[in-house]
Amino acid sequence: MNLRQDIHNSEIPVLCRSCEARHRGLCGALGSAELLALAKNSSRLCIQPGTELIGDSESVESFSNVLSGVVKLTKTLSDGRQQIVGLQFAPDFLGRPFKNESALNAEAATEVSLCSFPRLAIERMMRESPELERRLFRQTLRELDEAREWMVTLGRKSAGEKIASFLLLIARNIDPAAPAGSRTASFDLPLTRADIADFLGVTIETVSRQLTRLRTEGIIRIEHNRHVTVDDLGQLEARSGR
Repeated sequence: MNLRQDIHNSEIPVLCRSCEARHRGLCGALGSAELLALAKNSSRLCIQPGTELIGDSESVESFSNVLSGVVKLTKTLSDGRQQIVGLQFAPDFLGRPFKNESALNAEAATEVSLCSFPRLAIERMMRESPELERRLFRQTLRELDEAREWMVTLGRKSAGEKIASFLLLIARNIDPAAPAGSRTASFDLPLTRADIADFLGVTIETVSRQLTRLRTEGIIRIEHNRHVTVDDLGQLEARSGR
């Protein structure tokens, strides 16, 4: 199920040169020598949808950079009930440094490509590289800001605004063809209707009804029940209540 690929090289590792995490993510803080040191213990993983990446309360032995795809973060209660608490996209860092056990479940919502490395290696580099630690801190603060924004979405927005906010979140994170500043987007929904309902705190029927409404009003187009095209992100943003 997992495809591993060696990424060693005598200089900057070849696969690191065009990697999203190398340029925009955590590894952008590393110099060539540090990248080489990390690459010696790193591997590329191709994960199929539905595969668990991290289990709640499991011992954490490795961290990963998300290179492509969407990772679903969930929290499970003692009676088995589950809540989706977040999504991660490229080039997010998957894992919680300086903690031996995970606090969440992480599952591949789509096919996901990861660059994985040992926990001890990245924690050692964080101690040696202040810039690496700062980048991780900035990601943590960004995730905190996003969580607070999502609290507003869940607590105050209407059902239509919630669906528009969700589509806007996906459009801004997983359309690889959209150039910076683009006002259009095209993507496959990374979650099922049931998962979207869970994430937004609404019913499946509400999700379907609101998607149909947005399509009828010409704000989105949907093909094959999953592929979404947004011709004007400004219109979608206006419907999100922002």
